[in-house]
Amino acid sequence: MSVIRWPIGRLILLLNFIFSPRSPKRSKEVQEKLNKQTQNLSLYQLPACPFCVKVRRAMKREGLNIELRNINTNDALREELIKEGGKRTVPCLRIEQDNGDVQWLYESSDVVAHLEKIAKAA
Repeated sequence: MSVIRWPIGRLILLLNFIFSPRSPKRSKEVQEKLNKQTQNLSLYQLPACPFCVKVRRAMKREGLNIELRNINTNDALREELIKEGGKRTVPCLRIEQDNGDVQWLYESSDVVAHLEKIAKAA
């Protein structure tokens, strides 16, 4: 199965690179406000996962700076995702509230909708 996954993953990454969306032009103040709103967000992901690519493209399209956490290269992050989030599924957006509560958002469409909501609020 990995014989098929590897070339398909590379093709996904290449197409994403070629057709990458542009970030919107914003004033420095608005971008700083968005950065502050997204500082408690992190995306658990895999580089060649098509659903993760969908979320990363939405992040770029909306101009959001969110920490990316690759669970393939870091065992501690993978274990944290499983232990805290409940499953190993990616993409998963970790949302840390101001009061310390953490929400784990798993479905790529739900994550994109959440990110678009943040961008529109700015």
